[in-house]
Amino acid sequence: MDPKTVGSSVVKYGRWRFGMTKKAMGHSLVYSQLYPFKGLQNYTSGIIHHVRLTGLKPNTFYYYQCGDPSIPAMSDVHYFRTMPASGPRSYPGRIAIIGDLGLTYNTTSTIDHLMSNHPNLVLLIGDASYANLYLTNGTGADCYSCAFSDTPIHETYQPRWDYWGRFMQPLVSKVPLMMIEGNHEKEEQIEKKTFAAYSARFAFPSEESGSSSTFYYSFNAGGIHFVMLGGYTDYNKSGDQYQWLKKDLAKVDRKVTPWLVATWHPPWYSTYTAHYREAECMRVEMEDLLYKYGVDIVFNGHVHAYERSNRVYNYNLDPCGPVHITIGDGGNREKMAITHADEPGNCPKPSTTLDKFMGGFCAFNFTSGPASGKFCWDRQPDYSAYRESSFGHGILEVKNETHALWTWYGNQDAYGTTGDVVYIVRQPDRCPVEPDVIN
Repeated sequence: MDPKTVGSSVVKYGRWRFGMTKKAMGHSLVYSQLYPFKGLQNYTSGIIHHVRLTGLKPNTFYYYQCGDPSIPAMSDVHYFRTMPASGPRSYPGRIAIIGDLGLTYNTTSTIDHLMSNHPNLVLLIGDASYANLYLTNGTGADCYSCAFSDTPIHETYQPRWDYWGRFMQPLVSKVPLMMIEGNHEKEEQIEKKTFAAYSARFAFPSEESGSSSTFYYSFNAGGIHFVMLGGYTDYNKSGDQYQWLKKDLAKVDRKVTPWLVATWHPPWYSTYTAHYREAECMRVEMEDLLYKYGVDIVFNGHVHAYERSNRVYNYNLDPCGPVHITIGDGGNREKMAITHADEPGNCPKPSTTLDKFMGGFCAFNFTSGPASGKFCWDRQPDYSAYRESSFGHGILEVKNETHALWTWYGNQDAYGTTGDVVYIVRQPDRCPVEPDVIN
């Protein structure tokens, strides 16, 4: 199917339901998932439309329809609210954070709870549809490598993305969603192509933020600067992502956007046995840079549980380090992470911590502190403040330049009942950040 021959990409929009007088034209595309083996079912997507709306006022409701009015084929009327203007006293009301979502009964519970909190913005920290837990004929399993160990390539069932999109429409048709890739988005195909569905189905402000990739970008939402990083692309100091990050952080004006939040998929500070210290190479390469520029909060997924750290840097408590929050508990069909590496008999061997995607191996025994000479602590580490093996989501409410309320909601709790609540406090006088001069 050629998207150039099938209709136009049009959005009509305006500030009143019956006054959508503005029109924006965009582009359309299709992508394919192709396999070089007999018996596997190839896939070509439906037409995916991307339209950029311009001239929007901050913190304003807009109504819109999308489609092609010449056919006619237009969607129902939807609405959304724009982000507040950048400034030290201007913040979105509620920012929902989710990771490792999938499409299960637990996913439904997570999204129902999330929508009841009426977020203004949603961050999805990787692993959306889990299409790669299914063969191309639609047969699925909780553990792909266990059930389908003989497949010549890791297959994916791409219609699962379509199902996921329809399920998410009531939320994402009216609330902006920003996505960063997870390992389940890799989806290798012919000629070693990867991340095709991820790059085609989501929109990224890469160009606007000076990035040449959909794997990493940044954006402002009121007085918050978000840095979305890629855990499955080159993160070495000599690589493009690191050089881009260095420039992006240097340009942040903390007088305009006091809060600096970073996200990527695999966590650096998780105490669960699952994926323990798996992203150590990324931490070794990037932690110093994020610390230098005073990142306040880090959000991760990947580990299917919830955990919040104290402020930490290089495994030590540090009042100027960020709070790391792992929230890979969205509802996926893989098993919940339950065991902790600091419990007797659960410490993984260092040989199991290879970064499978980037090929790095950087996790060794600790050389200082209570766990010196060991690969794991023998009790809950000092940097780990709270952890719970439950599905759920989180809400970030930035109150002013120095205080933000973080609330985690477990699915098993009643609507409106909180599981973990804490104020995250910035101390710019204690932890000053001097802006670099960029020519």
